[in-house]
Amino acid sequence: MTQTVPAPLPADFFPADCPVQSVPVLGSRKWAWRIVRCLEGGPRRFSELRVPLAGITAKVLAESLRSMEQDGAVVRTEYAENPPRVEYALTPLGRTLLGPMDAVCEWSRENLGSLLAARLEYERAER
Repeated sequence: MTQTVPAPLPADFFPADCPVQSVPVLGSRKWAWRIVRCLEGGPRRFSELRVPLAGITAKVLAESLRSMEQDGAVVRTEYAENPPRVEYALTPLGRTLLGPMDAVCEWSRENLGSLLAARLEYERAER
């Protein structure tokens, strides 16, 4: 029985017009997708975001929001009130993430059982 050896992966495997590394809002921030989901219904204050994002520190939330703002996915609006009020909202670009997120969630619902079974089988084989 002969096996076909696949060709080595070239250094330019990822084409320049598909810059996987430069799409930080999709993966470089652990909390980004959860933040997007929290902002789906409209603008929220920082303290409102901390409630469903149990486990996130204020520092990490601030860094994540800043990064998402830099990427153009979130807009920060300051209101000249006393006390000052700041809200965060999805931009039109940020809203384009909702469709792909829905697709990933649907895939997860459909395949979670198989994924967990595969992990369990792998762990049993490793022992």
